[in-house]
Amino acid sequence: MTAAQAEEQATGRIVLVTGSSRGIGRATALHLGKLGYRVAVHYASSSVAADEVVAELRSGAVDAAAFQADIADPEACRELIKAVVERFGGLDVLVNNAGITRDGLVLRMKDDDWHSVIETNLSSAFYLSRTALRSMLKSSAARIVNVSSVVALRGNAGQANYIAAKAGLIGLTKALAREYGAKGVTVNAVAPGFIESDMTDSLEESLRDDYLNQIPAGRFGKPDEIAAAIAFLASEGAGYVNGQTLAVDGGMVMP
Repeated sequence: MTAAQAEEQATGRIVLVTGSSRGIGRATALHLGKLGYRVAVHYASSSVAADEVVAELRSGAVDAAAFQADIADPEACRELIKAVVERFGGLDVLVNNAGITRDGLVLRMKDDDWHSVIETNLSSAFYLSRTALRSMLKSSAARIVNVSSVVALRGNAGQANYIAAKAGLIGLTKALAREYGAKGVTVNAVAPGFIESDMTDSLEESLRDDYLNQIPAGRFGKPDEIAAAIAFLASEGAGYVNGQTLAVDGGMVMP
C-alpha cells in the first residue's frame, strides 16, 4: 500500500489516541493526522502540550480536538468516549496508549503504586474499549490497538506492576479479538522496545550500553517507528490481522 493509498483510505476516519500529548502517543496522533484521520488528542493533565499537538495537526488542515480525562476512572472513560463521539460524529479507531510507571522491587512496592499502574495502564483500556465498541461497531473498519511493551514478553526486575499491566493488555487484546472479530473489529497490540525519550537520554552510560548490547539493531527505537506500526494495524489494509502482538524492538525479543 502506497502512502497515497493509505491517506485515501484514512480520510475522514476518526481516531482517539490516549496519552497523546507526548512521546509515542504524540507521534501517533501526528502520524495518523498526516494520513488523513480526524484526531481526538487525549491528555490527563498537560493541557498545554495537548493544545500544541492539536495546533500542529490543524496547521496541516487536520480536524483535531483535545480532551481531558483521568482514564483510571471508569466514569471518566465513558464521558471521554461520549465527548469524542459527539464532537466528531463517531469513532473508528481507538489507540490505548496512555500509561504511567511506579517502579520498585516487589518487597518495597506500595499498594497504591500497584493499583495506580494497573488502573491507568490496563483497566483504562478495558473501560474505554467497552464503551467505544458501541460506536465502533457502526464503523466499516473498526480497529483497537493496545500499546503494550517488550518487557511484557521478557520480564524486567523492579517493574512487576508495569509488566503485569502490559502483559494484561496482550491478554485483553486476544479476548477482544475473539469476541468482536466476526463483527468487523480487529484488536491488536504493539510491544515497543527501548524508545528514545527523556528516560533513555538520562540513563547512565554503562546501563545504556548494556541495553544496547541486547538489541541486534544496535540502537534505541524512535517514537515515529512505533507510530508507523500502529498506523498499519489501524489501517484498512490490516483487516486480516487480528489478536496479534507486534514487537517493535529492533530484535530484542524473538520467539
